Amino acid sequence: MVKQVAIVGAGISGLLACKYTLSKGFHPIVFEARSSIGGVWINTLETTKLQTPKSYYQFTDFPWPSSVVEDFPNQQQVHDYVSSYATQFGLLEYIKFSSKVKSLDYEGPSDEEMQAWSLWGGTGEPFSSKGKWNLSVQDTQTLSTKVHQVDFVILCVGRFSDVPNIPKFPHDMGPEQFHGKVIHSMDYAEMDNESAAQFVKGKEVTVVGLQKFALDIAMECSSANGSAHPCTVVYRTEHWNVPDYLPWGVPLAYLYFNRFSELLVHKPGEGFILALLAYILSPMRWGISKFVESYIKWKLKLGKFGMVPKHSFLTEMNSCLISTVPEDFYKRVEGGSINLKKAQSFCFEKEGVLLDNDKAEVVKADLVILATGFRGVDKLKDIFLSPTLQTHISGRPENAVPLYRECIQPRVPQLAIIGFSESISNLYTSELRCQWLVELLDGRFKLPNISEMEKDIAKWDEYLKEYSGNKYYRRSCIGALHIWYNDQLCKDMGRNPKRKDGVIAELFQPYGPMDYACLC
Repeated sequence: MVKQVAIVGAGISGLLACKYTLSKGFHPIVFEARSSIGGVWINTLETTKLQTPKSYYQFTDFPWPSSVVEDFPNQQQVHDYVSSYATQFGLLEYIKFSSKVKSLDYEGPSDEEMQAWSLWGGTGEPFSSKGKWNLSVQDTQTLSTKVHQVDFVILCVGRFSDVPNIPKFPHDMGPEQFHGKVIHSMDYAEMDNESAAQFVKGKEVTVVGLQKFALDIAMECSSANGSAHPCTVVYRTEHWNVPDYLPWGVPLAYLYFNRFSELLVHKPGEGFILALLAYILSPMRWGISKFVESYIKWKLKLGKFGMVPKHSFLTEMNSCLISTVPEDFYKRVEGGSINLKKAQSFCFEKEGVLLDNDKAEVVKADLVILATGFRGVDKLKDIFLSPTLQTHISGRPENAVPLYRECIQPRVPQLAIIGFSESISNLYTSELRCQWLVELLDGRFKLPNISEMEKDIAKWDEYLKEYSGNKYYRRSCIGALHIWYNDQLCKDMGRNPKRKDGVIAELFQPYGPMDYACLC
């Protein structure tokens, strides 16, 4: 009997999971809450562009069309590319649109029995005759609910949507005190381009945050209002946002995306020789980071604006926080249409925003847009009905989300998570993870026992803490170790992890999506 696999989400990870499960003869059913595919690329800002060069953000068997000549395609181009991929491989017929998965409920052994398991699922197998998943799915048009029972679940819900991160405020100092309007960036992104422009037109707008979304919103407000109504950006921490990927004319990929660059850092599970090399080469690691930082400081004149970060570029890279600065952003700061305000905390009063709870520092505003991110862990765990499974999924608050190979929670049977943990290019990392997963489902290899998997998870957590810093490591990011990580997946599948021709190329040429074509 053909095993039925439920895939939650029809973003990029969900489409890849659908394609690769089909390739192994499984029967996928994809539940998508919206009426379109594409995930975060469905609704975003008019000015949003791809954050990595398109050569690093492409499917291994479906290159970008020649009509897209830009290195950083815009939202519409990315969405068209993803839609063409789904059409090319006949994936749309497997997708149930307007179908929101409200909950997952595991029907099988009790919590006590599962806790006693030494192998994933009790047997180490991805499927079990004793366990099934029940998905409660709501039709978002009719609001009717239906329960679907499947053999395996692949969660591709992402982490940057649906559940906004709204800061907590002291009593009587929250948005209710403000006489203007407060929205989250998610709500702004849902507007069409014309409505968004009219929404901010003629208003004193304050944007809270300094990541890509915040910068793009500030640029749109600046375009709508100019210096007559400058947009204020309130931020806590400066970041190494890059003007381009060519620091001092050297492609960033040659500094961070090849095997030699990974010799400079300690790695989870490394042996004595690699540990020694990382120690010996640590001055070079520091030097490369300073090399990139010097270029960003020069190109964007960060010192002039008091925007030089206190942490290293390597920390930024290992936290998957790298993004490009919108063109002319700092020119608009200089021209007065964007103001930058640093504060460790903020709250509200009648006329606007108080910085650091200081009534002497009030940013007057008509509209406040919170570009404060999303609660990805809550989104992931809250889909489970079982409190025990919720705890397993979220893990300890002081640690990253505990996923073996960033895909499998060892104590949650018959389920995988794709697309939650980040990398330098989420598309091709998700594709490799999907190839790994379907090989596991097809019985081509087995997982280690639960204890060994948890030890491996702990090693990766140590790496994240060492190189990402305490502020950022919780993001679940393989960062500057994407080749080392990919090697583990290739070895599990019985594939050669060395994908280049010759020793020199293997050591110094950057790795990208096409290096992992034809793995299955």
